[in-house]
Amino acid sequence: MNIQSQLNKSVLFQNLELLANQVVEGFISGIHKSPFHGFSAEFAEHKIYNTGESTKHIDWKLFAKTDKLYTKRYEEETNLRCHMILDNSASMYYPEVGSLGIENLNKIGFSVLAMAALMNVLKRQRDAVGLSIYSDHYNYYAPEKGSERHFQMLRAKLNEIYTVSQPSKKTATYTYLHQIAEKIKRRSLIFLFTDMLQTEKTDEALFDALRHLKYNKHEVVLFHVLDKEKEIQFNFKNAPKRYLDVETGEYLDLYSDNIKEAYKKEVSKYLKAIQLKCAQYRIKYVDVDVHSDFSTVLNTFLVERQKFI
Repeated sequence: MNIQSQLNKSVLFQNLELLANQVVEGFISGIHKSPFHGFSAEFAEHKIYNTGESTKHIDWKLFAKTDKLYTKRYEEETNLRCHMILDNSASMYYPEVGSLGIENLNKIGFSVLAMAALMNVLKRQRDAVGLSIYSDHYNYYAPEKGSERHFQMLRAKLNEIYTVSQPSKKTATYTYLHQIAEKIKRRSLIFLFTDMLQTEKTDEALFDALRHLKYNKHEVVLFHVLDKEKEIQFNFKNAPKRYLDVETGEYLDLYSDNIKEAYKKEVSKYLKAIQLKCAQYRIKYVDVDVHSDFSTVLNTFLVERQKFI
């Protein structure tokens, strides 16, 4: 990776909190009239101010824009505990992004920003958040807390992942999910961001670890993060290319059109198998594309939060 590329990443993610705020505010602006009133006391829908009511909850920013008085509708606060898990293996750094931007993210960049946005929401809800990061070893663990200092620490760690950390080669998902499950003692909503690519053990071993995460009545959401254009549709120019497995170093030299249809068939079969396994073990499966916006992640949070509480 060249110096300019590293600087581009640093410029983007040094303002991770600002970017997360932008993602959340943009999403919230479209759901004021939605049925999700429980999203946040701060984000609940507005109602017209009636003369004689307390002025405590008037939205003065909205008044400045509309010249009308509105008050915020507040919902009862809850004490949700959420633990987020990030796969930080080499495959998550695909595709290599030269000029990084909010609309030009790879899998790790998308996951980091999505998690920061969720933390933004959880902080406003006064909920407790924990974080685990793994690759070929258990990189990081922080238990669920709700203090401002804790949130700052988690954001700093997420920022470090993309601007400082070097990706490890292999993934030992099944091993570290078992260890994470042992650490989460109190019932929590668990979000796992991963591309589900691993080089060791079987898919059955991986799902045994995912089942372990549901221990103690945890609710588990698997965000399957992929570059769908390349990793599912296999849309590459039909020229001789070397396709390298970044975790094992193995490679194939071939023309994309020679295997495209067979590849898509096998990938489709693999994805359906994952979805069926998740349904079997009552794990919420959500596929997300790094080229999409963050509404899928945030909408999933809304639905799961309402179910959880």
